[in-house]
Amino acid sequence: MFWGGFDLATTRFSGHPAPRHPGGIPNCPGWVMEEAESHENVTVGWWPSSDPPGPAFYAYAYPEPDGFRTATVRPEGVSFDHRYGEFLLPYDTVRTAADPDAAVLQFLQSTYEAGAEMGGWDRRALEPAELPDRPPRRPWSLGR
Repeated sequence: MFWGGFDLATTRFSGHPAPRHPGGIPNCPGWVMEEAESHENVTVGWWPSSDPPGPAFYAYAYPEPDGFRTATVRPEGVSFDHRYGEFLLPYDTVRTAADPDAAVLQFLQSTYEAGAEMGGWDRRALEPAELPDRPPRRPWSLGR
């Protein structure tokens, strides 16, 4: 349990301050959202929701840039949920995909790209020039 919800998430930041978050998130004090959303970001995660469409991967940008809700996001089966203000990729869509890992990666990458591009982020400064061709051999958190 973190930030008031039972989800798994990761966030990428632009490095620029964001407008103060208005709060209003159920089960989460306003001061928590002010801190969590203090800088421009794109957040992606997984939520074990029981509401339709059920468990899903999600993605949002804060502050939400113009055009984000209508951005082209992959893979097929993604929709924008206006109630929550985020893209949803149902777990059932991933579970039944020919390549579930590729489906999730497409979702993570395309939602980040939409938020970063539409938000005017300096992607060249934020992203590695070359992506690794393999997973790390050890957790990065363990140091050298």
